[in-house]
Amino acid sequence: MTVSDGRPHVNGGTGATERSTLSLDDGDIHVCQDGPRDAPVLLLIHGSASSTRSWDRLVPLLTGSHHVIRMDLLGHGRSAKPADRGYAIPDQARRAGAVLDRLGVGHAVVVAHSSGGVVATALAEQRPGLVTALALINTGPGPDAFIATESAAIGPAQWPPTDEQLRLFASTAFSRPGYRIPEELLDDVRGMTHHTFTATMAATRSFLEQRALPDRLAVLGTPLLVIFGEDDRRWRSSSAADYHAVPGAKVELLPGLGHSPLLEDPPRTATPLLAFTAVHAVRGNR
Repeated sequence: MTVSDGRPHVNGGTGATERSTLSLDDGDIHVCQDGPRDAPVLLLIHGSASSTRSWDRLVPLLTGSHHVIRMDLLGHGRSAKPADRGYAIPDQARRAGAVLDRLGVGHAVVVAHSSGGVVATALAEQRPGLVTALALINTGPGPDAFIATESAAIGPAQWPPTDEQLRLFASTAFSRPGYRIPEELLDDVRGMTHHTFTATMAATRSFLEQRALPDRLAVLGTPLLVIFGEDDRRWRSSSAADYHAVPGAKVELLPGLGHSPLLEDPPRTATPLLAFTAVHAVRGNR
């Protein structure tokens, strides 16, 4: 059950995830909240063709010391998927800021995975007073870092993809061949429309082509942590070094993990993340 006026519905049980639907001007946004409400806020932003569910295994490791907020970006998960709205990265970032405003959050460390890091960077550009620090997990710094793979284009007439196409698409998100891909992640792709899938992918590419993330972040002064699975099959892990152009940036490579360390090994992902947030998280919403 969700409500459209922003009031949360709390599932039964201690420590249950609080889910709500916030009605923004250009579409409804699904939001999850976990952890103590008086703790420093972490905003988690998922990558393309994913949802809040990609964080499920990491969240329990973060809620001991943080109020964790997750949202499905427009076009993803349980959020609206309109065909007549903009999916450009600045638009997605504006919505993320609006969600925090509606929840009464004045400061947050923003943690993002893959292309979610592009949205997080745009949010830091738009709202530097809101974003106290950034943690990017396997976010490629620029288009040159992308590892091209052979995949058959899927047209609108073939949508949604077949199970075989979905597993091929998702396989590069993990380092180990034969890794059992969580079914809910495949469902997230199935749940998208062809328009939202292609529009969001194109938006990420366009934003990176305009200006690489390290160049954008270097002028902001926002504390930065970069976590990168060393065996990433979508973005060259060596490209993580590009983020050293950002003054004071910390870069952590995780050997043996791929594009989705938050799923492959949540404890190893949480360790540098919690050390970073312990320094930069701000207690108090306003």
